[in-house]
Amino acid sequence: MKRISLNIPAEAEQLDVVRLCLYGIAVKLGFTYEDIEDMKVAVSEACNNAILHGAPPEGAAHEMDIAFEWDDNGLSITVKDNGSSFDAPGALRTAGPYFGSSPGELNEGGLGLYLMQALMDDVTIHTDGG
Repeated sequence: MKRISLNIPAEAEQLDVVRLCLYGIAVKLGFTYEDIEDMKVAVSEACNNAILHGAPPEGAAHEMDIAFEWDDNGLSITVKDNGSSFDAPGALRTAGPYFGSSPGELNEGGLGLYLMQALMDDVTIHTDGG
């Protein structure tokens, strides 16, 4: 298995670095434009969650680790932060498309998880309590 990993500050300004790296790897692996765009959205959502919700304990650097691993069976992308754990099963239960007639009816949270699941073949969330 081949691997490229990034350790970058958990800042929105760094998302372009992640997307460019993903694009380069996915093109070399022969993914279609549409598949690459789907992957970019899903990885951006995972990184956004790490940026917004993955704040580390006081005094630790707010960073993200992104790993791209591939072989003949496909590409796996891991986004890891050093923040506290969250209720992943609960978040996944409420994740889904939004229906409503006005933006005021939208609930905050869950759409990113829904998008990741809708766009990727497999999404796994690991939490370790810190």
